[in-house]
Amino acid sequence: MIQSPEWLKKALFYEIYPQSFYDTNGDGIGDLNGVIAKLDYIKGLGFNAIWLNPIYDSPFYDAGYDVRDFKKVAPRYGTNEDAYRLFEEAHKRGMHVILDFVPGHTSIDHPWFKKSCLPEKNEYTDRYVWTNDVGQFPKGYRSINGFYDRNGSVMTNFFSIQPALNYGFYKKEENYQQTSDEPGPQSTIHDMTDVLRFWMSHGADGFRCDMADSLVKNDTPDHQGTAKVWHQMIDAIKGEFPEAVFVSEWNSPYESWNSGFDVDFLLFQEWVKDGNFMLIHGDHPYFSFAKPASLFAKPYFHNLQAMAKEGEKIGHYYAPITGNHDVPRVSHDINEEEVKLYMAYLYTSRGVPFLYYGDEIGMTYWEGLPSKEGAYARAGSRTPMQWDSSAQAGFTTSDSPYFPVNPNKDAINVASEELDPHSLLHYVRDLLSFRKEHVALDNDANITFIAQLHAKPLVYQREKDGEKLLIAINPSNKEAKVEIPEKDAKVIRSYGEYAKEKRTLTLKEGSYVILQY
Repeated sequence: MIQSPEWLKKALFYEIYPQSFYDTNGDGIGDLNGVIAKLDYIKGLGFNAIWLNPIYDSPFYDAGYDVRDFKKVAPRYGTNEDAYRLFEEAHKRGMHVILDFVPGHTSIDHPWFKKSCLPEKNEYTDRYVWTNDVGQFPKGYRSINGFYDRNGSVMTNFFSIQPALNYGFYKKEENYQQTSDEPGPQSTIHDMTDVLRFWMSHGADGFRCDMADSLVKNDTPDHQGTAKVWHQMIDAIKGEFPEAVFVSEWNSPYESWNSGFDVDFLLFQEWVKDGNFMLIHGDHPYFSFAKPASLFAKPYFHNLQAMAKEGEKIGHYYAPITGNHDVPRVSHDINEEEVKLYMAYLYTSRGVPFLYYGDEIGMTYWEGLPSKEGAYARAGSRTPMQWDSSAQAGFTTSDSPYFPVNPNKDAINVASEELDPHSLLHYVRDLLSFRKEHVALDNDANITFIAQLHAKPLVYQREKDGEKLLIAINPSNKEAKVEIPEKDAKVIRSYGEYAKEKRTLTLKEGSYVILQY
């Protein structure tokens, strides 16, 4: 297994939802020039890597995850030249940019799909998964039919406007199904690899891959067929671009790593296999001071320990996150003081951390915001970045931004946070600066979770190149005591109240301490 690129060891990612970040042309929609204009802000916070949600040409029924042209920037965001300039400007600042790759499906408006809909056989006939008759439906999968001349139903992945690309079936059960080694799926793999190659050749540094575990249909429980396909694509790209990084939306690091990915993105959702959602969301978030921790907390950290050891052994990572465009914001179920302790965990634990734009200032999830572009309940996490307290929060000069600005912009914005030395913004910036000063906090540094009789406090050790740190976090409203490995351990960072006496550390409620020894 090839180890991940060296730059991932210190990568700190900032996720940008491009249409809601910064608008430079006054049309009410964020754009790539807006990202370029804010690069110094992002770098000034301490981030050195960016993940951009889809920027490709699209009819935007699903916020750009319904791609019409994989090699063309959507006009709303600018031009391909703007994207190339973004890569160049980021690289000048020592930053990396990864794009959102959508491998599983396209828009119904994609030229491939339009040609696939023709009744006459052509090179795209098998580019998607079609049954043999309009009245035949793929068992166990969604499909659409009846609006084209071809006789058959076509499988879809998520929305009905996203026909599934054909990567084959691991287990063939119907005569229309093909294996991954047959010409149709191989053509898909070839052309999608060419998409990856196109963006890498123009300066991209890698990809976050959407719905990465779902390419091959009727797959084994551990996705062996999908893993084989990913290896074919990733190995080809890494052979040409060794520094390319691949981040999966898989939610199972072992399977992701075995498929060739460098990082598995641990999405905070209830269906995540390893339980990340309960850290900051749900009825009993682990980082809530007043509520008892979920019963899943201890098993979760136990599993995380095992994953960390395996990742360390093979040189790959998981990605702890604050959230993303698909889930409520980090501040939805925990307050700002609780968020600060979660940030302390995020930036002192192992892995490649991702922060969703606006979480550094505590932007909130807007309950009940009407859907747009297939957002539905996710709309509340996609509102414009709140830069200041002006009419449209400094996001745009338009009187009618595409997504409405959250009314709490007067209380929550970058400008006001900059003026408050105790703000979340300053806290995050300081935390990232601290992380960079300590090799034991590198993304690849060893982590050892120290067992406690109860789920809280959270105590773990980080170690690399001779530096040892002990991190003790008390996300509760009760005092907690922690045994210190060495009596001469030195406190190098703290938050909240604590007391240290010989080999005992007493943490007051809502506090954390980092010791060096």
